Amino acid sequence: MTAVLQISNLGKTYKSGHRALSGIDLTIDKGEIFALLGPNGAGKTTLIGIVCGIVTPSEGAVIVGGHDHQRDYRAARSMIGLVPQELHTDAFEKVITTVSFSRGLFGKPRDPAFIEQLLRDLSLWDKRNAKILELSGGMKRRVMIAKALSHEPEILFLDEPTAGVDVELRRDMWNMVRGLRDRGVTIILTTHYIEEAEEMADRVGVISKGKLILVEDKDALIKKLGRKTLTLNLSEPLAALPAGLDDWSLELAGEGHELVYEFDSQAEATGVPSLLRRLSDLGIPFRDLHTRQSSLEEIFVGLVHESKSDDAGAQGATA
Repeated sequence: MTAVLQISNLGKTYKSGHRALSGIDLTIDKGEIFALLGPNGAGKTTLIGIVCGIVTPSEGAVIVGGHDHQRDYRAARSMIGLVPQELHTDAFEKVITTVSFSRGLFGKPRDPAFIEQLLRDLSLWDKRNAKILELSGGMKRRVMIAKALSHEPEILFLDEPTAGVDVELRRDMWNMVRGLRDRGVTIILTTHYIEEAEEMADRVGVISKGKLILVEDKDALIKKLGRKTLTLNLSEPLAALPAGLDDWSLELAGEGHELVYEFDSQAEATGVPSLLRRLSDLGIPFRDLHTRQSSLEEIFVGLVHESKSDDAGAQGATA
């Protein structure tokens, strides 16, 4: 794979003294879909702002398609399209006018055929002469995407692209992102939603308190993060786990009235049904069951705690 974006030792400290980013190292390959996960205030938007030339870094380097984004800003920025989290549009402009204008801002020649195809791909062609203020929130977000793609960038940043949108539009946007990737566009998105990363991303990074604490292939990360807990409320309490349940990692809770099974997303399709069948075979009835999946906040707490423990251990080793 060819790297289209290289970030080295990137840091940002604001005048207030707030350290927003520290020591960010990240390489994104051409044609990759990369999801950046993190809680509010973790540094996701600051990182995007630096790469897109909106925020000035305190240290470090960003190379976009071989162009240093400080020394060769125009060439680097022309390769990037940005769809911000907030909807900022020219409310009184027509859709086709504002998208065409965005293309011109990057010095691209007029290309009515390209603009038409872009609007058709985003289901905006029928709305091309509508003023943006007349559009629904979902349509306005599509306009923001069209503006970001108008100059044919090689990298598209999507900052919380599905925040506040309905399920149908979210699915449409996922399909659009896959289509862009198929055409060679590199997609970098920030999101709060694990299922969004699971649905689309090739790799996933987790950022917390300005540090990139983990980057992994999606499948490995989802297996690690997607822990679920199945709790069975038993009709009769058990004094101990029967030998016939040794194939599952089970725990007794609630003074023997609850059977607890922790599993990951890959085991869900087989592990849970086989457990229920085994309970039936053993004559262990239950009154109720419920499942619970770890929230992103809990996952982040675990990762951050692990990261702090590693740092403490490293400091202790060098003391």
